[in-house]
Amino acid sequence: MAIYINEPSHTFNEYLLIPGYSSSECMPANVSLKTPLVKYKKGEKPAIEMTIPMVSAIMQSVSGEKLAVALAKAGGVSFIYGSQTIEQEAAMVAKVKAYKSGFVPSDSNVSPDMTMAAVVALKKKTGHSTVAVTSDGTVNGKLVGIVTSRDYRVSRMDPATPVRDFMTPLEKMIYAKNGVTLGEANDIIWDKKLNALPIVNEDGTLNSFVFRKDYADHKENPGELLDEKKRYIVGAGINTRDYAERVPALLAAGADALCIDSSEGFSEWQKLTLQWIRQHYGDSVKVGAGNVVDRDGFNFLAECGADFIKVGIGGGSICITRETKGIGRGQATALIEVCKARDEYFEKTGVYIPVCSDGGIVYDHHITLALAMGADFVMLGRYFARFDESPTEKVMIGGTYVKEYWGEGSNRARNWQRYDLGGDKKLSFEEGVDSYVPYAGPLKENVEKTTSKIKSTMCNCGALTIPELQQKAKITLVSATSIVEGGAHDVIRKEKNTTDK
Repeated sequence: MAIYINEPSHTFNEYLLIPGYSSSECMPANVSLKTPLVKYKKGEKPAIEMTIPMVSAIMQSVSGEKLAVALAKAGGVSFIYGSQTIEQEAAMVAKVKAYKSGFVPSDSNVSPDMTMAAVVALKKKTGHSTVAVTSDGTVNGKLVGIVTSRDYRVSRMDPATPVRDFMTPLEKMIYAKNGVTLGEANDIIWDKKLNALPIVNEDGTLNSFVFRKDYADHKENPGELLDEKKRYIVGAGINTRDYAERVPALLAAGADALCIDSSEGFSEWQKLTLQWIRQHYGDSVKVGAGNVVDRDGFNFLAECGADFIKVGIGGGSICITRETKGIGRGQATALIEVCKARDEYFEKTGVYIPVCSDGGIVYDHHITLALAMGADFVMLGRYFARFDESPTEKVMIGGTYVKEYWGEGSNRARNWQRYDLGGDKKLSFEEGVDSYVPYAGPLKENVEKTTSKIKSTMCNCGALTIPELQQKAKITLVSATSIVEGGAHDVIRKEKNTTDK
């Protein structure tokens, strides 16, 4: 006979936090949002700790290399989408790892015989205004000059003008020899008032660049996530089919953490994937698993060796799994049960496995609720899809700018591996939709606004850290009428473009 759970499952919107005592220390400036990404033993520190509790979803319309860099700067981790070829995903990971290591390989290179039109096209493609001129136009060619935006005027020069006619030649450049330290390179940049310093090998070939903006970026982003080589931390999605080929390629590219991308994680497929990784790499490779919605699912993946476990089935804004298959659970109820199982597992084993709440986040305060209910961090798709750095195009519809956003289970993505239950390698039916989301601007200012709300609410609860919030939080269910009462009501709202005078 089937097991019946007669208590209804609830969503985040059905709960509110009750304020607690706030001491004079409870100011947003004193709040820490540091949180573990991967499991650790009692008394030890996690191998990867984020400075904000936010990671980006493993989706084509969300997590490309640009968003990965922007999110790492903010203190979170992006998981590059796996619904692409192994080579393409590895290349994205490699670009993130190369973006900031102090010494950056050049991705904008031309030869002296190429034209200004080629330089303009390259700048449009890469977004970089500093272009190295090498003898053969390759990244490792002999450095003969440099081109910056100060060297040419598109409106006043013939596009066919050869690069050699307007570049700054090597003899007039300031550069450093390979072997210079990052500190010495930055001193040269500041003393000589440079934006970029080329690093040249003994044989005259180009080695890398050191950029002034990287130093400035670090000062502007004190919470950025860097590895021991001063490179941005980045994650990558894998599936339960080609992991034997994909995992080695992603690790070789520099991925710091992996995550099995699946709509349902309580399966032998995930067990086999985790077993293979542990057999070949031991505990050195950090890999998350999921998704699950109850304690049985959590305990299963914990015993399989997952480094973090994702919670949530059917709660995503573009997910129609519940409509098409009739499976899932209200996100709040699922999270509460799984986090209780996590705490019990920690008490029993001394191993703390972080829980990621994936889906169901509509408003910023839902993130705070998820954290209070026990989540260590949240995975967001729609939230990040709205920003400049997501991979999709910004388009205007009905006079409003929007960005495209589609589910991995949609016909557009056709990520059959995410919904794989064995058998044919195809997506038999859709479990996601193709949509638009309102354009919201750059990631940095939006994440800062969201985290300021989280910190403010934590202060209202008398908590300065996420663990303290989870210990002190008082959470209440609300009625349907109370939800209506919580918004603006019984007034005539002014139009947003109305200006008070």
